[in-house]
Amino acid sequence: MPQANEHLSPIDQLIETLDLERLEENLFRGESPQIGWQRVFGGQVIAQALMAAQRTVTADRLVHSLHGYFLLPGDPKVPIVYQVERLRDGGSFTTRRVTGIQHGKAIFAMSASFQLEEPGYEHQATIPDVKQPEQLMSEDEFQKMFLAHAPEPVKKYWGRKRPVEIRPVSLVHYVSQEKLKPEQHIWVRATGEVPDDRHYQAAVLAYLSDMTLLDTSLYPHGRTIFDPSIQAASLDHAMWFHRPSKLDDWLLYTQDSPSSSGARGMTRGQLFTRSGELIASVAQEGLIRKRATE
Repeated sequence: MPQANEHLSPIDQLIETLDLERLEENLFRGESPQIGWQRVFGGQVIAQALMAAQRTVTADRLVHSLHGYFLLPGDPKVPIVYQVERLRDGGSFTTRRVTGIQHGKAIFAMSASFQLEEPGYEHQATIPDVKQPEQLMSEDEFQKMFLAHAPEPVKKYWGRKRPVEIRPVSLVHYVSQEKLKPEQHIWVRATGEVPDDRHYQAAVLAYLSDMTLLDTSLYPHGRTIFDPSIQAASLDHAMWFHRPSKLDDWLLYTQDSPSSSGARGMTRGQLFTRSGELIASVAQEGLIRKRATE
């Protein structure tokens, strides 16, 4: 079982995790850092599956969308094998299907589409007017102020160093059970340098896109994913890559949840650069089931 390399920073550990081992044509193996979690973070699985697909595509074709389903929780103690199917290599577009496998079973299935870069019509949504990240509490300040009296799951999540720093514009959700509008704005950034390589930049963006989405669907109910009365898990994840970004500065992740029903919550997200460029859009549905003991 591989252990997390204590000599690497969290972001370098993530980059190492994304450097998949090629086993055979269309077959790759990815490891998970041993950081004490019971299951593999969904963003890691998305990012590794995307890296596997990218390694079967010519360098001049870049991902523009992916659609994935989480089938089983990932086991961090064993590697994940990613099998890539080459569905289509067309004149402008390339399509791949990736299956993540552990213990002989599929834990994740994803389709991804790649395109030759070409010019075209341009328009985009406008970045919301919110406080800048420098005006907000840092993760270190948040930990010192709130973690001492926080529930154990919150301590475990917020207390460790991660490859991505999060600065929510509002902290109300974490410190009260107030029922809020189903929307939030979060500044996110890599905590170190991301390689000047579009494949790694897309994979890191996919990794961080899975953060905080489920929580937004619980805002109107005064709950969080850390609430022991809630069983929460991502079910699917879709992402569209609009414009490149070097990920060398803060990104604003705007999120809203248009619906929750049937023990599922659906959330949409947009990722903007600080200068206002919309670089990606995200949609995810997740399980937000009330436990029977409540």
